[in-house]
Amino acid sequence: MFKKVLIANRGEIALRIIRACREMNIQSVVVHSTADANAMAVRLADETVCIGPPAARDSYLNIPAILSAAALTGADAIHPGYGFLSENAQFARIVEEHGFTFIGPAPEHIEIMGDKVQAKKTVKELGLPVVPGSDGAVKNADEGLATAKKMGFPVLIKAASGGGGKGMQVVHEEKDFKESLARASAEAKANFGDDTVYLEKYLTNPRHIEIQVFGDMHGNAIHLGERDCSIQRRHQKLVEEGPSPVLTEELRTKIGGLAAETIRKLGYRGAGTIEFLYENGEFYFMEMNTRIQVEHPVTEMITGIDLIAEQIRVAAGMPLSIQSDRIRFRGHAIEIRINAEDPDTFVPSPGKITQFHAAGGLGVRFDSAVYTGYTIPPHYDSMIGKLIVHGRDREECIRRLRRAIRETVVEGVKTTLPLHYWITEQPEFISGDYTIQWLEKKLAEKNAK
Repeated sequence: MFKKVLIANRGEIALRIIRACREMNIQSVVVHSTADANAMAVRLADETVCIGPPAARDSYLNIPAILSAAALTGADAIHPGYGFLSENAQFARIVEEHGFTFIGPAPEHIEIMGDKVQAKKTVKELGLPVVPGSDGAVKNADEGLATAKKMGFPVLIKAASGGGGKGMQVVHEEKDFKESLARASAEAKANFGDDTVYLEKYLTNPRHIEIQVFGDMHGNAIHLGERDCSIQRRHQKLVEEGPSPVLTEELRTKIGGLAAETIRKLGYRGAGTIEFLYENGEFYFMEMNTRIQVEHPVTEMITGIDLIAEQIRVAAGMPLSIQSDRIRFRGHAIEIRINAEDPDTFVPSPGKITQFHAAGGLGVRFDSAVYTGYTIPPHYDSMIGKLIVHGRDREECIRRLRRAIRETVVEGVKTTLPLHYWITEQPEFISGDYTIQWLEKKLAEKNAK
């Protein structure tokens, strides 16, 4: 087992990894920018190293500085968390080449899944159902239009190297295709340094369901059930829950088994999430995230398994500590992402938190790195924290979530807490009858009144 792990990240995920390391008797090192000098993770880590100024490119994306910090502190391994360099194959490769262990998948698997065209081709060959689309990247506008007409509108243009809704355009009519293609390519280039895009048939009203998978270096592969992430705004997840309100045990076993078998054939190690669109009883592969997810606590709450600790164990060469036949799903869990944003306009609201109180009580978990007096910097994402609740069933879980939202206090900045409480009161959420289109349509109706 590792003696010391360097955490190449910030905020709540850095703090989450520190906690796992401490419970495993592993020393932790946190790197930070000058803007995060007073961050909670910096205060609680065993060692800290400042690696640059506020801009992420000069600090959290600064590979030489991170490696120097690892060498300086004598770290054995580097955990990338999520975001930043977590799905950067070059970073993973350089980490290994410099004698450290990368707590994540092999670089070649990050590379395959990071290219959405190659990922789709790979999983299709391994037996996963995929959304109908172009055979590869769109080479030019005329070829793309011909493919789109053959598929039938509406179609979805997607960045090959992207995610999070960047470089993505829905095209409903032929006359809009070329302009949308140019816009998607430009956005992909600006966000990912790669203007490659591809086409998929646009599913009109699906759910977004993802399967948590885990593999090790000994040929073992498992799935840990699903999370329903269909409540989104502009392709950004706001609420996640597990199990999904619409999946039967039979469907869960079927798609979970397919996902686990896919990573077993791939020889994948560590945590991963295979994301699907689900419509009319059918699953369609969308992408695979080769890292721990923001919403991983949902799975931890219904399985009782520490996914970060499992990541560390697997990276150290140990076999999975859990086997498929011993996994038990208990109750229901829901996570909301609380952002420092205006709940109506979604404009970021960085600034000083003048009062903070996290909800507590039975079945309530609050993953956050903020505190009273902490200033949310404008340089990074606006997430204040994640409120996760667990109940014996979905009905109890929703009641507990409402109580916990009302109990949470964040003053000094605007937050999305009022939006989340409003969501919990909507009939479609209460019944579980929602899709990825639901929230935006509901917000449009709300704002029109």
